[in-house]
Amino acid sequence: MTRSLILAACALMGLADPLAAADRVYELRTYVTHPGKLEALLSRFRDHTCRLFEKHGIENIGYWVPMAEEDGADTTLIYLLAHPNREAAKAAFAAFGKDPEWQAARQASEANGKILARPPESIFLETTDYSPPVKTGMPGGVFELRTYTTVPGKLDALHARFRDHTMALFSKHGMRHIGYWTPTDVDKGAGIKLIYLLGHDSQEAGLASFTAFRADPAWIAAKSASEAANGGSLTVPQPEGVRSVYLRATDFSPIR
Repeated sequence: MTRSLILAACALMGLADPLAAADRVYELRTYVTHPGKLEALLSRFRDHTCRLFEKHGIENIGYWVPMAEEDGADTTLIYLLAHPNREAAKAAFAAFGKDPEWQAARQASEANGKILARPPESIFLETTDYSPPVKTGMPGGVFELRTYTTVPGKLDALHARFRDHTMALFSKHGMRHIGYWTPTDVDKGAGIKLIYLLGHDSQEAGLASFTAFRADPAWIAAKSASEAANGGSLTVPQPEGVRSVYLRATDFSPIR
C-alpha cells in the first residue's frame, strides 16, 4: 500500500500517520543549575520555554525535579520531549534558539547571573516494542526514573524478560507504566541501556511495591531462568547496573 493510501485510510478512521509515529523520537534532557537558581529555571520554563517549544514543534511530555538531595533536588530539572524525528528536533531547536522572544526571556532570567552550572545533557530515545503509549495528564503521585546498564550483548535478553515477565509483575504490584526506551546514540548507551519511567502513589508505595516484586516467586523464577540462559546477570554490577531516581512533577508538567 502506498503512503498516500495509508494516510487516506488513517484519515477515514481518525488515526495518526503510522509512518510518522514510527519515526517519532523522545529526548530526555537534564539541566543542573547553580545553587539557588532552580526556581529561576522553573519560572523560565513555566512562563516562556514550554510555550516556545510548542511554537517550534517540540512536544512537551513531562517535567520533573528529583526528590532526594543526593539526586539534585535543589539544582536539577529533568524533562522529556517528543519530536517527529531527529532531523525535526535539530531544526526545531535551531529555530527556538534564534527566536527573539526566547533570547529576551533568557537574557532577563540571567540578569543576576547564569542559571545553568554546566551544559544540558540530552539523550535521544527510541521506544521499545513493549512500551505503552506515553499519555499526559496521568493520575497524581510520584515518578521513578530507572536506568539499567547491561553487560554487552545482553540488552535483548533484558528486553525479553521485561516483555514476557517484568511488565506484568510490575502491574501486579501496583506500579504504573509510563514509558520504556533505549538510547539511540552509542555514546549515550545505545545497545547497553534501558531507560524507563514508572508512576507510584508515593515514594513509600514505590519502595513497598519493589520489595513485594523482588520477593514474588514468579519474578525469582523469571530472573533465575533468564540468567541461567544468558550466562549470569544481565546488568553490570552496582552501582552502575540499576539506577533509580524518584521525581516529583512540576506544576507545569503535562504528565503529573
